[in-house]
Parts: sequence; C-alpha cells; structure tokens
Amino acid sequence: MALAIDIVTLFPGFFKSPLEESLLEKAQAKGLVRIRTHNLRGWTHDRHKTADDKPFGGGAGMVMKPEPIFECVEEVGKKAWVILLDPQGEPMSQTLAAKLARKKHLVLIAGHYEGVDQRVKDHLADQEISVGDFITMGGEAPALCLIESIVRLIPGVLGNKESVRHESFQSGKLEHPHYTRPREYRGWKVPEVLCSGDHQQVALWRHHEAERATRRKRPDLLK
Repeated sequence: MALAIDIVTLFPGFFKSPLEESLLEKAQAKGLVRIRTHNLRGWTHDRHKTADDKPFGGGAGMVMKPEPIFECVEEVGKKAWVILLDPQGEPMSQTLAAKLARKKHLVLIAGHYEGVDQRVKDHLADQEISVGDFITMGGEAPALCLIESIVRLIPGVLGNKESVRHESFQSGKLEHPHYTRPREYRGWKVPEVLCSGDHQQVALWRHHEAERATRRKRPDLLK
C-alpha cells in the first residue's frame, strides 16, 4: 500500500515544481507514494479567507488560527500521523526518517508567520519536527526536506538498494569519499586502491575514510 502524504499549507504553489521533478515525480508515477497539497484558506469561514490573527497579549507578527487547521486535518487526515514542522520540534534525523517511512499516512502542517496557535500543538499534532536550529520563512521548505528524506527510503524509489545502506548517517558515520572519471584531473589523482580491483581493500579504505571524515567533520556522531 502506497504511503499517503497530505500537506496543509497557506502556499500550495510552493510544492508544485519539486513534486513534479526527479525521484519524487517517479515515486508518485509508480504508485509508491501519494502526495497532495491542501490550501488552508479553503477551511476558513469569512469572505476574506483569514487564516491568521493578532496574538493575545500583544507582540509582533501574526499567529495562524486554530479553526482552519483543525478542520482541514480532520477532513483529509483521519487516523493519519500528524506532524507540525516547527523550530521547537524534535530534530530531524535519518533514524526518524526511517520510522516515518513505515507509516501509512502522514499529514504535514507547514506553519507560517509567528507560528500556529498553541492548541494545534497541544491537541492536534502527534509530533513536532525541526530540520535544524535556524528559522525559515515558513514550514514549507522544512516539509519538503522531510518528504524527500522519507520518500527515498520507500522500497522501489531508489534504483539501487545499496545507495541507502552505505550513505551518511545510515551507519552512524559520514559516508566515504567518492571519485569518478577522469582518473587524473589537474594533477589530482584518484586513490590507487579504488582502481586496484581488490574489493576487500576498497571496502577497508572506505571504512577508514568514513571514520576519518566523521572524526574531522562530525565528531559528535561518534559519541
């Protein structure tokens, strides 16, 4: 059964091009995943289609109203796992992507402005996820990152299963360096071991290089 992903957003046009390109487009064409976007303004109740309002207590910015978010999610995502993209959420990781890829139905809420009404977090979202310790214009770009990280793990999406097995973070380390033709470029040569045909030595070299890259760039992963 295909994974279903519904995106709740004020800006559905943001997703049009990315969802129609490369592996995301192919995964949908193969029936491996179904992705739909929903314009939150379709669940507003006034002629101006107001989806945000001033915060109680004063302060800068606007806050997304709870009514359209609740009603949209309840209509499109019954029994779905509801995720709010929020900078206060759980950090996104490869492990988390693998868990979400095994779900049957995901609803992603892309917040905007100063965020969503707290009641959405308290009573609707099953999980809050952050893609990093930085702030974006809204939750659309983080939602797209989440979708890419999840969909590529669905069996049949990537042409080579080995691509997932050996990539960065999958084994707790960064991935080893990659080289391709030409064998020498501007005096920089491909390591001889990679051209030796000795698969055991190549595997050993890749293991050591992955550890070295991790210690140099991301020593926190080794802890």
